[in-house]
Amino acid sequence: LLSPAFLIIPIFIRMESKGKAIYSQERYTRDKKVFKLHKFRTMYIDAEKYGAQLSTKDDPRITKVGNVLRKHRLDELPQLFNILLGDMSIVGPRPERPVFADEFSQKVRHYDLRYTIKAGLTGYAQVYGKYNTRVSDKILLDLIYAGRFSLWLDIKLIVLTIRTMFTKDSTEGIDEILENEYNSPERELERRNYYKFK
Repeated sequence: LLSPAFLIIPIFIRMESKGKAIYSQERYTRDKKVFKLHKFRTMYIDAEKYGAQLSTKDDPRITKVGNVLRKHRLDELPQLFNILLGDMSIVGPRPERPVFADEFSQKVRHYDLRYTIKAGLTGYAQVYGKYNTRVSDKILLDLIYAGRFSLWLDIKLIVLTIRTMFTKDSTEGIDEILENEYNSPERELERRNYYKFK
């Protein structure tokens, strides 16, 4: 059913910018196992020539075709192969890059608990949060999913994922000013004291 997309999308990507249409990145899944995650390329090939960095709002590194793919989550389609290979599940915590995950692990309490379940193409945090939702809040959503896991919940999240594909805000990048303010050590301490996780 998706074969037309896998034929057409690479053509549009290559028409706008040089380089491979599908790229691979190292990500963590259950038990912090590293695997190669596959995505349609949405940025120019030299997007990280100065090192790894998270996507920001109105990021100039993103191509025009990439903006469309991200808006409708179509850049995620190659991850279906990761699911078939057993690296990922359909539903689960979003797999993060080791370079960022290791940093979050030091700054955000209980971050590593997300590795008790296999990474997923979609999940509780992806549906009820956004790309620019604070990391500590994403972890809370991941833990809610882990505690409420059921086949019915997975079906519900898959259906809701289709809705988020048409919601622009869900794919917006990080607002760097707000991100620095909300994820400052002081704000993180306030959240820890408020939630009092045990």
